[in-house]
Amino acid sequence: MTEPVLSVSGLHVRFDTPDGDVHAVKGVSFAVARGETVAIVGESGSGKSQTMMALMGLLASNGRAEGSARYRDRELVGLPLKALNTIRGSKITMIFQEPMTSLDPLYRVGRQIAEPLIHHRGLSRAAAKARVIELLHLVGIPEPERRMRSYPHELSGGQRQRVMIAMALANEPDVLIADEPTTALDVTIQAQILDLLAELKARLGMAIVFITHDLSIVRRFADRVVVMKSGEVVEEGAVATLFAAPAHPYTRMLLAAEPTGRKAPPPDTAPVLLEGRNVEVAFKLGGGFLSGPPVVLKAVDGVTVRLVRGQTIGIVGESGSGKSTLGRALLRLNHGTGQIRFEHYDISHADRRAMRQHRRELQLVFQDPFGSLSPRLTVGQIVTEGLLVHEPQLSGAERDRRAVAAMEEVGLDPATRNRYPHEFSGGQRQRIAIARAIILKPKVVVLDEPTSALDRSVQKQIVDLLRDLQARYGLSYLFISHDLAVVRAIADHILVMKSGKVVEAGPTEAIFDAPQHPYTRTLMAAALGHHPEPARAPRLA
Repeated sequence: MTEPVLSVSGLHVRFDTPDGDVHAVKGVSFAVARGETVAIVGESGSGKSQTMMALMGLLASNGRAEGSARYRDRELVGLPLKALNTIRGSKITMIFQEPMTSLDPLYRVGRQIAEPLIHHRGLSRAAAKARVIELLHLVGIPEPERRMRSYPHELSGGQRQRVMIAMALANEPDVLIADEPTTALDVTIQAQILDLLAELKARLGMAIVFITHDLSIVRRFADRVVVMKSGEVVEEGAVATLFAAPAHPYTRMLLAAEPTGRKAPPPDTAPVLLEGRNVEVAFKLGGGFLSGPPVVLKAVDGVTVRLVRGQTIGIVGESGSGKSTLGRALLRLNHGTGQIRFEHYDISHADRRAMRQHRRELQLVFQDPFGSLSPRLTVGQIVTEGLLVHEPQLSGAERDRRAVAAMEEVGLDPATRNRYPHEFSGGQRQRIAIARAIILKPKVVVLDEPTSALDRSVQKQIVDLLRDLQARYGLSYLFISHDLAVVRAIADHILVMKSGKVVEAGPTEAIFDAPQHPYTRTLMAAALGHHPEPARAPRLA
């Protein structure tokens, strides 16, 4: 290997917690050369992200790093903040796993992308604006001149992730650390983003550290692989060698893991729990004295859906297709038109007070778990938040007992319930969010990308868990996802959405085996790895 641009040697990361010292990273060593892509893989909690947060100086206040991480000839571990700031954001940049918590909700996305250009490269605001438009177009954001004026909450999860990629690429860094950069993206956009990163790497000679749980991406995109388990490197090697002949049992387990099985449909006599007829949700964007009339965007356009007891409807489509907006509309969490019924109640026009009696039975698991978990509460307090509202008569001891049971149901160690969300991995935080929803034993759960942050082996466990909970309690799910392998394993009926409309609907096997709509066929082909040639993005000037 040529001279490394980034080298990590004997890196340790520890956290001080109420339960004692947590040794999250244990003597990790690896190097990345200019123009090379090194993938770091492993299950949630293996230490992948904390390794990179340590060398970027971004550990939580109770974390500490020891060992060495060098960018060219400069030691990063222990480097004063002022000196570190001249490197990160310019020479080393990072795409974070959860974009909604990384983007400032008070500033338009164009301004946030422009800041590092102004700070590190000294561009004027006019030049920075032109560069922002170029970058947004490059990462596939439609109408970049308009979208740069949007706030983060006005974008879909996938669009926010692409904004983060644009921000990271703004200064053409030497090293790009990508922490699950395609987690929130549908399969077609995922392919385009990987092609884009590969093109930029070739053009700029950029080194990429790619943190992921998706081994199909690793096989396609990386040069070398570092496999981590419980904070340690258990195997390292070239992609072709490791995939052909993995030496460690843990690596073999990762390669074999994938959600399996098929869900049987509910009986024809199952009662209808939640029904939406001709549901529409529209947003006004812009408008004002200087910006002209507002643009009306129909995020959900005349959708009808019918969910019966024990059924799982998978809602699939590209980022921005209206999947999440539809789920929230059916729960009356955003304003729309059309008729919505829950059991024998018409909740179409129910206000917040009227909906409170139904909230316990209509639960939502958010796409971004870190953004939905209060950083000031322990995990035990977060999981039992709903009990304080809906069962205020419970004693503290009973709430704690219920928290223990809920955490065990989702595969979390109850002994960790006194820790805070930042002390958990992305996948563990997603399981905390699921525990918070199921502790109330609801009738309907809208699951918005609940497995997107999880590695394949944990995805399989979560799918099995959700199916078990459904069978035990008669739960009904609306399962929103871009991961078609997971949808196939858990759903018995599928809605395919594009631009706010349902373009195809039917039983899961019929949709997968004989898709009728061209858009559905494109999604299926991309999911199987037969990616159509994407439209080439313009090259950087």
